Amino acid sequence: MLSLETFFAFFLASTLLAIVPGPDNLFVLTQSALYGRLSGLVVVLGLCTGLIVHTMAVAFGVAVIFQASALAFTLLKICGALYLLYLAWQVFLAAPETFETQNNGRKGLGALYRRGIIMNVTNPKVSIFFLAFLPQFADPQHGSLSLQMVLLGLVFIIATILVFGTVALLGGALGSWLNRSPRMQIIMNRVAGAVFLGLALKLATVEK
Repeated sequence: MLSLETFFAFFLASTLLAIVPGPDNLFVLTQSALYGRLSGLVVVLGLCTGLIVHTMAVAFGVAVIFQASALAFTLLKICGALYLLYLAWQVFLAAPETFETQNNGRKGLGALYRRGIIMNVTNPKVSIFFLAFLPQFADPQHGSLSLQMVLLGLVFIIATILVFGTVALLGGALGSWLNRSPRMQIIMNRVAGAVFLGLALKLATVEK
């Protein structure tokens, strides 16, 4: 089990890492601005579901594959980049009313949840980051290392939900103001598309 000192130190470090601007923060912000607060929070849950996958990969040794195999690393990041390009294409082609429809539909929320999962799971850098970060706070003297990895991953997810949830609420408030104008919606669509293209390029060119 984790000691209280380890728990609080890890929670603080995780919170600070979540606050640092990065692709996931930007992803949550744009999705919240386009689709609203609830949709942004659903995206956050999707991203955190992806973190569960990475946590289990580290806890049971799967993440080592992406660290050791250049092919596995490259294939996963290419899949993620192609998916982001697909999202950019969708946003560039969609009309403003499409987003209003998605904002009010369960299917839209489900799609956004899956979007968050895919966005996170297809980034091999997250697994490698967890592989380097989590063990620093684990101690063999405190029991099973795999169990400690799982607990640390859950703490990281809690910190991420708190930070990204705040970003989603702020992005939703901004979007509700901007979406009053169809012209502003179109501009937001173009900005979101550019963000997706940038994220795709960043992921496609990332190195281990």
